[in-house]
Amino acid sequence: MYFTNITGGEPFIRTDLKEIVRELYKLSDRIVISTNGFFTDRILDLCKEFPQIGIRISIEGLEQTNNEIRGLNDGYQRGYTTLKKLREMGMKDVGFGMTVQDKNAPDLVPLYKISDEMGMEFATASLHNSFYFVESKNIIHDRPMVAKNFEDLVNELLKSNSPKKWFRAYFNHGLINYIYGQKRLLPCDMSFDTFFIDPYGDVMPCNGTKDKEVMGNLNRQTWNELWNSPEAEKVRRKVRCCDRNCWMIGSVSPAMHKYITTPLFWVAKHKLKSLFGLKYSMYENPICCQLRDGKVSKEDLDKLSTCDLSAIVNDGLSEDSKEALKGKRGEDIVNADVMGQGYEATVAEAKNDIEIK
Repeated sequence: MYFTNITGGEPFIRTDLKEIVRELYKLSDRIVISTNGFFTDRILDLCKEFPQIGIRISIEGLEQTNNEIRGLNDGYQRGYTTLKKLREMGMKDVGFGMTVQDKNAPDLVPLYKISDEMGMEFATASLHNSFYFVESKNIIHDRPMVAKNFEDLVNELLKSNSPKKWFRAYFNHGLINYIYGQKRLLPCDMSFDTFFIDPYGDVMPCNGTKDKEVMGNLNRQTWNELWNSPEAEKVRRKVRCCDRNCWMIGSVSPAMHKYITTPLFWVAKHKLKSLFGLKYSMYENPICCQLRDGKVSKEDLDKLSTCDLSAIVNDGLSEDSKEALKGKRGEDIVNADVMGQGYEATVAEAKNDIEIK
C-alpha cells in the first residue's frame, strides 16, 4: 500500500498500537495516525521506535474554541504540548488537524498561521454525517461565513512558496464546494483504489456512507477472496452511483494524484494570479453567487448536504460489540481500560473537567 491512516475514535487508547504499526510497515510505504494528543507519553514512545511515522493532532481552533468543542479545559494545551515535544525530538511529519464548523471557522487562519510558524502540516475537513461518525444532523448553518474563512485560508496557502500548499489550496477550494452541497470536483474511486477497515475486520469503501457498505470481512476471507468477491463488486456499483459528494482527504488525495490535470490547472491559474496580486474568491463558485443573489435558498442547500434530519443513526457496531455493551456504556469500558494502565489521575481530571463544563 502507498499510504495508511490509522484513525478512531482515539487510536492511542489501544495498548497494541505499536504492534499494529509494526505489521503495517511491512505492507505500507507511509503511515499517519490521527489522534487528539491526549496520551503524550504513548505518542512520544511510539515515535521513538517509528520516527518516520506521521502524527496529526486534532485541534479544533484556538484555546477557548477548542476546549469548548472538545469539552476539556486543557485540551488545547495537551495537544499543543504534544506537537511541540514531537518537533523537539526531531519528528518531521507532524501537524494539526481541524474539522471546520460554524463555531470555529474564525479560528481557521489564525490556527494555520501557528502551524506555519512551527513548520508543521495543517490538515482541514468539514462536518460530515455517516454511519461511522454516528451523526445525522451535523450541518454548516452560515455557509457564506465559513466559506469566507476558507477563502482566506486558500489565499494564505497560495502566498506560500511551497507547491504542496498550493495543492492544499485546491483541496480547501473543494471544501467550499462541499459545504454548499455541490458535486465533487474529482471522481471518487473509493473501493477501487482505496478502502477502509473497521475494528471488526469489515472492509468498506470508506467511512462516509450513510449506511454501512461491507465488501467482505478479513476474519472470514483472504484479501484476494474479499477484493474480488461479488459483494465487493456490488459495493463498487453503489460507489459509482453515490450522491454524498464527500470531500475528505482520504478520498480526495488519491483522486488528486490520479486526475492530476484538474488540480494542476487550477493551481497554475491561481498561483499565477496571486503573483499579480489577484486573490482567489469563493464567488468563483457559481453556487456562492446564487445563494448571495437569492437564486437558491439556505433550505435548498440544506437538502443537498449529508445532513438528514429524519435519519435513524446506524452505529455500525458488530454483534460482538453490541453484546459487550449490554448494561454498560462505551465510555465505561474505555475508562476502565485507561485506568488499568496507570492513567487514573488523568482520567479523573478529564472527567472533572467535563462535569464542570
